[in-house]
Amino acid sequence: MLAKDVMTTKIVKVSPDNSVRHACKIMLDNHVSGVPVVDDDGHLLGIISEGDLIRRTELGGGAFAPTDTAIPAEARADAYVKRTSWKVSDTMTRDPVTIDEETSLTRVAQLMQDHGIKRVPVVRAGELIGIVGRADLLRAILVANLDETASGDEGIQRSIVTRLGENTGLEGLGVEVTVADGTVHLWGNVETAECRRAARVVAESVRGVRSVVEHFSQSCPEGGTGN
Repeated sequence: MLAKDVMTTKIVKVSPDNSVRHACKIMLDNHVSGVPVVDDDGHLLGIISEGDLIRRTELGGGAFAPTDTAIPAEARADAYVKRTSWKVSDTMTRDPVTIDEETSLTRVAQLMQDHGIKRVPVVRAGELIGIVGRADLLRAILVANLDETASGDEGIQRSIVTRLGENTGLEGLGVEVTVADGTVHLWGNVETAECRRAARVVAESVRGVRSVVEHFSQSCPEGGTGN
């Protein structure tokens, strides 16, 4: 799935000239933890979020002000502005991570993890057209289909074998697979509980599988279909 398939297009946003108090009210009223900041032409300028506000002077944030003289004056001045200015433009995070509408959800999830963020704006030619948040990824999980390529025991077996080699942690362990009437039998010398669980999850994720039986630390019987 792509960003355009799940993104929210009815976007709550604020102006850079709005007050920080207004931004707080917008977030509380709409039950969101951050909102994009856009100019009059709809171009994305930044994001203001809870993370930008937790060290505000209204919360006693002055106690967290950097005092180390080794910190560059520019950094200390910027921290002062962010915790005291009443304007959104002074407090927001500039140059946020963005994506286009054709970005895969795999990439979106990776960006969220790498940057420790909860939402990613979707832009087209600099204009904000949507936003993908963690809740949107959860909804994508709800509607995602299991593998639909398998057909019959042989198709199920092929699909499982393919998936076992796709960055599952099971590569090279020699997991063997047999399938009979939709029941998957897993064989091989798999010692750790984590790898055994991964093998079971691989099998269960294929459409048509009725049950999974583990025979680990045993050899696949003669005539079985393995990998």
